[in-house]
Amino acid sequence: MKRYRNSIILLVVLAGIATFMLLQNRSGTFRKDSNSFAVEDTSSITKFFLADKRNNTVKVERTESGSWLLNDKYEVNPTMVQVMLHTFMSIDIKEPVAKATRNTIIRVMAGKSVKTEIYQKVYRINLFGKIKLFPHEKLIRTYYVGDATMENDGTFMLMEGSEDPYVVDIPGFRGFVTSRYSALEGDWRSHSIYRFRVPDLSSVTIKFNEKPELSYSITNNNNKEFVLTTLTDNSAVANFDTGRLVQYLGVYKNLNYESVLDEMTKAKRDSIVATVPTYEVILVDKPGKSHTLKAWKRKADPGQLDLDGNQAEYDFERMYGLIDNSEQLVSIQYFVFNEVFVPIQFFTHNVGIE
Repeated sequence: MKRYRNSIILLVVLAGIATFMLLQNRSGTFRKDSNSFAVEDTSSITKFFLADKRNNTVKVERTESGSWLLNDKYEVNPTMVQVMLHTFMSIDIKEPVAKATRNTIIRVMAGKSVKTEIYQKVYRINLFGKIKLFPHEKLIRTYYVGDATMENDGTFMLMEGSEDPYVVDIPGFRGFVTSRYSALEGDWRSHSIYRFRVPDLSSVTIKFNEKPELSYSITNNNNKEFVLTTLTDNSAVANFDTGRLVQYLGVYKNLNYESVLDEMTKAKRDSIVATVPTYEVILVDKPGKSHTLKAWKRKADPGQLDLDGNQAEYDFERMYGLIDNSEQLVSIQYFVFNEVFVPIQFFTHNVGIE
């Protein structure tokens, strides 16, 4: 009997504790015992999905190699991913939205917010973090990200299925995180065009379509011998500066575009692509894959003057670029690509850069 009596007393005590905690949670006092927005282990995140009210969507997914892929086709800007993962881990509930403004905030977020879904690799069996069996991907967070607070020191967020929005921030960071949750593809794309070391290159061909006599091709024969060929008659150049040529190939280690011209209409894009490009770059890597860049001069904006003070015909800072026949044009800068669009005379012994 004594044993049963002790068990009954224990059950009564536990029931009392549970009741007390339930009443505390139902009271009007805000309790922040846990953060339902943050993800502690970002290393196990497999992908995240962002969608805004204008039907812009972004899916960023971790590949088997550990890199990240944007919308199943583009390389992702690694800095953007690092910032986003840090945000997922660090966001903290600052305070609940005041009752007086709750309905207004919810109404605003219904018309302007970014839906966020976070997926994670989890295990059906996980014993003390030591024995992990049957991994699978699971949706672990779904919430909506709204605008910044009036003081710009927090961000409104609403967990899916919840009735109450919260003000969320990152401890130690004064500001808001709304802009980090961008559903615009262009904000996430890597700006890299070429990222090849010299040993990774099989050949590089440069076409000057307005002046074909300047065009050439460089062939890398096992990193021991380089062949420079003029495209006017496909003949090998007998004498050229090998040091200059190798130095030139080093440019392809890190070449980036400025921005995606995602606001350009398809009609304008098609009209530009239908014309002969000013320059063409055809790079073939060691596995044999071809990587192309086409570039067109672009009309100067009104007010852009030439060296004589007259209205310039063409923009002298930027060109249009098309990477591997992409759906969108990009903006490339002469400041960067003047090192790429050099004539064949750059490599000869007796003629410098023209």
